[in-house]
Amino acid sequence: MSQSPKVSVVEFDVKTMGDVTGRLAVIVSPEGDLDPGARSANRLCKGALARMVEGEGLKKAKAGDVVSLSWPAGLAAKALDVVVLPKKATQEQLRSAGARLAACAGEETVTFMAGSLPNVEDLALGFALRSYSFDDHKSADAATLPDLVIAHKKPETLEAAIATTLALAEGVHMTRDLVSEPANVLTTTEFANRLVEMQDLGLEVEVLDEDQLEELGMRTLLSVGQGSDSPSKVVVMQWNGGTKGDAPLALVGKGVVFDTGGISLKPAGGMEDMTMDMGGAGTVAGTMRTLALRKAKANVVGLVGIVENMPSGNAIRPGDVVKSMKGDTVEIINTDAEGRLVLCDVLWYAQERFEPAGVIDLATLTGAIIIGLGHENAGVFSNDDTICNHFLAAAAAEGEGAWRMPLGAAYDKKLKSPIADMKNIGGRPAGSITAAQFLQRFIKDGVPWIHLDIAGVASVASGTPFAPKGSTGWGVLALSRLVQDQYEAE
Repeated sequence: MSQSPKVSVVEFDVKTMGDVTGRLAVIVSPEGDLDPGARSANRLCKGALARMVEGEGLKKAKAGDVVSLSWPAGLAAKALDVVVLPKKATQEQLRSAGARLAACAGEETVTFMAGSLPNVEDLALGFALRSYSFDDHKSADAATLPDLVIAHKKPETLEAAIATTLALAEGVHMTRDLVSEPANVLTTTEFANRLVEMQDLGLEVEVLDEDQLEELGMRTLLSVGQGSDSPSKVVVMQWNGGTKGDAPLALVGKGVVFDTGGISLKPAGGMEDMTMDMGGAGTVAGTMRTLALRKAKANVVGLVGIVENMPSGNAIRPGDVVKSMKGDTVEIINTDAEGRLVLCDVLWYAQERFEPAGVIDLATLTGAIIIGLGHENAGVFSNDDTICNHFLAAAAAEGEGAWRMPLGAAYDKKLKSPIADMKNIGGRPAGSITAAQFLQRFIKDGVPWIHLDIAGVASVASGTPFAPKGSTGWGVLALSRLVQDQYEAE
């Protein structure tokens, strides 16, 4: 697992600033006002900071930006990073500033003179999210992540908030690691083993093997993996941090470790990206890790269906009919519409076993959602306005793009089959919606449910302010916030 950067808190003391090595960071307001740390740095470097502020250096800078002076005279630091922040900085401004500090840092330690700045943990989170590199399979030495030292006037108070921040970052980083792994490394068995390791954090983890899944009647899930030599599995992770006996929130993830499309084979171009088709399960895993690390006062169960979709003499064929755990039969029209076959059985199992207070499933389910929403927003489908609005609010608060999409009987009709209870696809028009309609058939009456189609946001072709190119870890922050706001005991 990739390392998260080390973040530590020390007592704010301007007397030691001149001896700080690495990079020294101070605060200047958008109007050019120097805070106490910046004023001390300015004296040490004989007015160079003030001259930069009064000149062209900060004219185009806005809140959250970082402007650097290299090798400032009078300081031992290699660079003086000027963090542009107002006294009452927003969460977005603080996280942006942290990410920019990390981007500037390279492999150097950054000492940030925060003084009495409130909510500094948000800056630390931005720093930690941006400080990530997946180097596990490179023969050269792995990149050294920058560390962050925060000098604050109330270090004891800040330390608890920093611990929560690092729990969030570690969950995001775990999701990124899982999504980034190649399929010959992250096999179905290896994926399950990594989740079992989280028992050390206090999670209860159990692995259901193919014999158990067969006994439960999870034939739709098993049908997806029957063409692969890698055994299909369902992993159940329970975090019981809330009131004993309270119904849990259930998180369900699609974990297709590699998706060839099966007999309905995908085009060769870009198929290498299908290592990320377990992104929903990766997000569930990262969220469960974060909840355990921050000791969330809530009952949450994470369930992931782990399979590999391969063509072979044993693979499921177009035209086959399979029976779900619920008892409904499905005519397979396209074996590349496999994620919904995995999810429908796990969704039904989650409801049968746990009687959850709500269900949220996540899946890199359709290319159609990328056509509709691009890489900026996940598609949100729900049968319940309350849980949906709560999630949308949590996603907005965490800066994770999410957009509600429609459901309706007219779309549902497209799944009608002449020989089974339903088809597994409804055609190209509204493909992401008919996929959600398929899943809704496996949600019991009265159970609040959200389906998140994360195909466009789980992995991106170019870097974002908070992540390098590749896996983003989208969803961990929003789901943790939702649990905190709506499901944690007082």
